[in-house]
Amino acid sequence: MAPPAVPGGGAVAAGGGQQGQGQQRQQQGGMGQTITGIIRMAVFWYFISKFISPKKAPTDPSILISNLFQKGDSLDMWFYLSEQERFNDFNNEGALIWHETNIPYAIWGPESTRSLSLKYYPSEALKHNGTLYAHVFFARSGYPPDPSDPEYQPLAAFGRAHPVVAYLPKSKTDKRKSLLGDSKDSKEAEVVSQVVDDGQADSKDDGPVEWISYWKPNVTINLVDDFTKYPHNAVPPNIAPYLNVEPTSGNYFPTIFFNEFWLLRDKLIPLNETVTELTLNLEVGPISMTKWQLFMQIDQSFQVHRSYGSMLEGEADELKRVFLEGNPYLLVITMVVSMLHSVFDFLAFKNDIQFWNKNKSMEGLSAKSVVVSFISQLIVFLYLLDNDTSWMILASSGVGCCIEFWKIGKAMHIEIDRSGTIPMLRFRDRESYAGNKTKEYDDLAMKYLSYVLFLLVACSSVYSLMYERHKSWYSWILSSLTSCVYMFGFIMMCPQLFINYKLKSVAHLPWRQMTYKFLNTIIDDLFAFVIKMPTLHRLSVFRDDLIFLIYIYQRWVYPVDKSRVNEFGFGGEDDQASAGEVTAAKEEEKKTN
Repeated sequence: MAPPAVPGGGAVAAGGGQQGQGQQRQQQGGMGQTITGIIRMAVFWYFISKFISPKKAPTDPSILISNLFQKGDSLDMWFYLSEQERFNDFNNEGALIWHETNIPYAIWGPESTRSLSLKYYPSEALKHNGTLYAHVFFARSGYPPDPSDPEYQPLAAFGRAHPVVAYLPKSKTDKRKSLLGDSKDSKEAEVVSQVVDDGQADSKDDGPVEWISYWKPNVTINLVDDFTKYPHNAVPPNIAPYLNVEPTSGNYFPTIFFNEFWLLRDKLIPLNETVTELTLNLEVGPISMTKWQLFMQIDQSFQVHRSYGSMLEGEADELKRVFLEGNPYLLVITMVVSMLHSVFDFLAFKNDIQFWNKNKSMEGLSAKSVVVSFISQLIVFLYLLDNDTSWMILASSGVGCCIEFWKIGKAMHIEIDRSGTIPMLRFRDRESYAGNKTKEYDDLAMKYLSYVLFLLVACSSVYSLMYERHKSWYSWILSSLTSCVYMFGFIMMCPQLFINYKLKSVAHLPWRQMTYKFLNTIIDDLFAFVIKMPTLHRLSVFRDDLIFLIYIYQRWVYPVDKSRVNEFGFGGEDDQASAGEVTAAKEEEKKTN
């Protein structure tokens, strides 16, 4: 619960500004599917709420309520800032921040949109968790908004209040620390408090949750272009909470909407005793009924995703940032290919399972790469589990671990050794793998690549231990291994390239599954440009491109070897032999007849 407002304190307005930055959250995987799901849910909710309403008691259809104002009516606007939730001090010139006249209502043009940028000097109460409200009043041109004024008309003026300060929880200290001791950097880092999501501020933290106030640098006021005539007791449920009904006539005033859809969390400015001036950007303008409803439905869909654990708090802002900072044409392409990404991902999964399920021989395939792939997938799963990732991403990574372990059972013999006190799993090479040159080439490639990999892992881990902070030694091990999987994972794909080079053949590879994965990699490249993600993850996308290009080059250079089995476990010679047997049987049948 946010602390109560602190009364008192003066306010002065001026021009110019200062921007603050909050903590930025990183997005992890599945962004294209999330964007598609959010938009689909928003559109679904919009049409359901617009055309389907709950059954109401019988009413007189002739009793309708309508807008008290007409399209094009000229309005005057007053914008006040006060630390009181209810405002009636209209004579206070210091509280009046902005005044505009002759704003045409529901007219789309430059004359209906006004803006102002200024500096606000906070009071001492506001610096210490105080509250500040924006009070916006509209009236027909020539009429005052003050009810105590003799010329005041109740049907000609309306207004609404909105907080300019947001309260968010924060952690007392950063739980990460330098594992080598209390260095100067680690002490300074622990003093600085970090803002956390609402979902993370739970009872597991020691002591009460501390709340701090944040300044909203942008305030956008929209008048909804709505002239719908609603039944007086059957207003749609998504409209009713925002409808300002005048009690005597039963009609409604124009809806005032404080648009914070594009106000990202990292744009909020923390308030404390060191803040001397704040930037305030004001804008007033019209908004269509459809756009207003779409904004609200998208926000509701974000809340639904967060309640089900399929979206973290920061991911909503990251999705909005894509539309704010991305190229519009590139965004359209991204939306289209995100659907293709899901299709290719499913086809790659299906063909991967099909290949290993029907595979009869490990000749030409790297068994060690399969084992290393499982270890890498397990490291990533444990890392995501340690960093409180959403359950959807965890479930996807967990299923991937199970599939990689199942593939080990297809590539090698897995036996349970019960000779000791604790049963142990023992892995034994298959005869088709150990009885030819494949194992020799695989061992040779892994031998030299492991030297390079171990050196890179050691250097990266030592650097992370010395210059980065971690929650525990377990977190350091996981983060170091995960960084190595991202940065040096392509090294583990090199043994298969080496085997292809020595055998001068690629007929043993699952080309259908690799083709779908390559198409998904191209789509991931596109997402790497338009979606904010960790640098290591972005680099891991492009290193996959290099490996796949080498695979394609090898397929072009090496001729087709009919003696090797394909992705379905059959070789070209088997097909020729079968065809020869069929032809001989037909010839024998003709002779008999």
